[in-house]
This record gives sequence, C-alpha cells and structure tokens, in this order.
Amino acid sequence: MCYANILVSADLGNGAPERIRLAAGLARRFEATLTGAAAHKVPAPILVRDLDDAIEQEERNKAQVREIFEQARALFERSAGDGTRTEWQAALAGPVTHLVEQARAADLVVVGRRGPEDEDTGPLGVPPGPVLMEAGRPVLVAPPRLVHMKGTRIVVAWKDGPEARRAVTAALPFLRDADEVFVATVGADARHEGAEAVTGHLARHGAHATTHLLRAVGSEGREILDFAMREDADLIVMGAFGHSRLREWIFGGVTRDALERSPVCCLMCH
Repeated sequence: MCYANILVSADLGNGAPERIRLAAGLARRFEATLTGAAAHKVPAPILVRDLDDAIEQEERNKAQVREIFEQARALFERSAGDGTRTEWQAALAGPVTHLVEQARAADLVVVGRRGPEDEDTGPLGVPPGPVLMEAGRPVLVAPPRLVHMKGTRIVVAWKDGPEARRAVTAALPFLRDADEVFVATVGADARHEGAEAVTGHLARHGAHATTHLLRAVGSEGREILDFAMREDADLIVMGAFGHSRLREWIFGGVTRDALERSPVCCLMCH
C-alpha cells in the first residue's frame, strides 16, 4: 500500500491554506501527486423576463462561479508550495458530488473537520461525513489550524469489523514509519475484539505496536480522544460507522466524536 495521488478539498474558508499545506506535506513525503478539487453549482436564474434574460443570467452566474474557481486555484497552488506535484479539478457541480467522483482516482482524501464550533468553509466547502461514507477511499479528517502531520505516534481505535480492518490497511504507510503505534480497544468486551492479533499483524509489517485495553468511564469516543491526548498522538486510525436516513448520514457515537471534536487528524474508512 502506498499513496500515489492525494486528493484535497480546496475551498476559500479560513482553514483551507493550512489543510492544503498539510496535504502537500504528505504528498511530498510519499512522492505523490496532490490534486486540489473544488466545485460549485451554477445558481439558477431568478425573476426571468424572457428566454434571453434567462440565458444572460446563466452566463453571468457561470462567470461568477468560474471567478471563484480561479481564486480557489490560486490559493491551492500558493498553499501547496514549491516542490509539490499538483493537479487541479474544478466542476460546475455539488462540492460533495465532485469530491466523491474525483476520489475514484485517489489513494487518500483530505478534508477539514466540521464540528459545531468550527468555522464555515463557504460555498466550496464539504462536510467530511458524506465524503467519508460515499467516497470508498480512506479519508483524512484534519482539524483547523493544523499545518503538519508526521504520524510519529498513532492510535489505532480498534473495533473488529470491516471498517476498522480497511482503515488499518489504508494507514500502513503511516503505521510502518511511526515511532509508536497504540492499538486501543474500549469497553467490557475489549479482550474479545482481537486487538492483540492486530498488534502482531502490524509488528510483522515493521510497526512498533502495543496493545491497550481501555475501560470507558464516559463515551467510547471521548475515551479514545482522551487516550490519544495522554499518549501525545498526532494521528488516530479508525473505522467509521454510520447509515443513511432520509438522505442524511447518521453516525455512531465514536465516529461522530472524531468527526466533530478530534484535536488530531483521523484517518477513517467506511
């Protein structure tokens, strides 16, 4: 497993430059291409007098959206910096739809955290949840104002299932290079989740991994985040659990805590 193409959501929000710089650092580290993606639907004409007016409004709206794309592209290229191999993909479409489509040719997707207290990312921004659930690729959710992510101390939030298994496989490039990997399982059934087997599996890949069985005092998500802070981790690897209802994604507690509150990057797979 290696990362040859890293896809990053490029918007005009205040947190975009740091997110792009973080993704660019990973692209240089893994000698990958960094692809910036931005999308915006063309607003429909309003108060149309006749067909000519509708056409004129549509062309004017398209020009305004393309101007936004040029601003986003300039920000992307400036933030990516020298020495980063880049590509740019913009589309007159919904931002989530476009990013999910571009993920078909990416090994890792980088998006910004979107918690209740986080700043709005504007019309080009994407919420991480739908991308995580629909992209079919590992997604790195980055908290605001974080510029670098080394992945030297990594917590694997292990809960046996296809989501966590895929996340561990997707994170192998980071896990092999980390100084310490903490395979952590939370709850009364922690010993039955197979964390020790996963630790042995990672050791065969060259990772410096240890097993940790945690007893949750409050929520499991909070316990994982607190454990990551106690161990001075800078990356959490975990499966993402959720389901769709009435065109909205409903997330499990651990997934929701990570998406909204994690102070460190989370590499997640659905």
